[in-house]
Amino acid sequence: MKIRNEIAVVLASCILGIACFAQSGPQLRLVQSIPMPGVKGRLDHMDVDAKHQRLFVAGLENGSLEVVDLRSGKWVRSVPGFKKPQGIWYVPELKKLFVASGDDGMLRVFHSETLKIQDSIHLDAGANLIAYDPKSKHLYVGYGGKDAGKDYGQVATIDARTDKKIGDVQVAAHPAELLLDKSGRRLFVFIPTPSSIQVVDTTNDRVVATWPVTNQRPGDAAFDEATHRLMVGTRTPPEMIVVDSENGNRTAALPTVEGMDGVYFDDARHRVYVSGGRGFDVGFVHVYRQLDADHYEFAGKIPTRPGAGTSFWAPALNRYFVAAPATASEEAAILVYEPQK
Repeated sequence: MKIRNEIAVVLASCILGIACFAQSGPQLRLVQSIPMPGVKGRLDHMDVDAKHQRLFVAGLENGSLEVVDLRSGKWVRSVPGFKKPQGIWYVPELKKLFVASGDDGMLRVFHSETLKIQDSIHLDAGANLIAYDPKSKHLYVGYGGKDAGKDYGQVATIDARTDKKIGDVQVAAHPAELLLDKSGRRLFVFIPTPSSIQVVDTTNDRVVATWPVTNQRPGDAAFDEATHRLMVGTRTPPEMIVVDSENGNRTAALPTVEGMDGVYFDDARHRVYVSGGRGFDVGFVHVYRQLDADHYEFAGKIPTRPGAGTSFWAPALNRYFVAAPATASEEAAILVYEPQK
């Protein structure tokens, strides 16, 4: 009877989508840890040069752009002189690397091979997230809000070919995340306070919809355009919620890691990766399996390092990167994970 009861408990857990996947082994395997000696404080956004196997990392509190050679598995360069660098976007066809700095409101343009500065575009304080449309060659940069002493935020449109600001749209507050659809016509702007998602029509720089988010402080997010679903990380409570990108309706919600600071969708495996640990003495990546547009299962969690909130998924390399800040006992590092089947 006892054995039957135990089997019943396991089967019930499987139906709820908890135990079956958690017991199937880790969905991400740590394959490399690349030290970044001397890099202090919080690490923020990343982007990758897949062709040359380079990872670019924003050293937010270090005031630097860090460069990691993924072929050799070594940190190779630090570019100083930033004030709170956050957003990074690499445009290979233009051989440009764009870096947004929050404290001085600058968007700096570097030659991607030499890393020599080519141009600077002044926006305003709070310059942070970046999105890019490869069709129009337009770059979108969030800024403003309380950091700039304003009760609203802004999203600038930059012509990546000329490095000129060509448009601007006012949003409810400082953006926490920007996601662009494949057409380049709809830009989703995630606002932590007041908790909402605003939809911008990029053809005329106009907000066309505002969707309230019941959870507080929506931040990082991912977009599965095939199912018209936005996967959004919220901090209060810590959840991964799923939102219909056509109407803003919430269709699913699952508990997630505290200190969330990265959400990515693995299209090939139908998985969602949510990293967290920012501000906490532990760090994890929570993995979810997408069953269909409105149904998701918790697949397990992978320990990272204390404070390691920020992550980056590079489908071209089949690698998932987690930025681990320095602690009293360990130097800063990039943790490199390989997805498992």
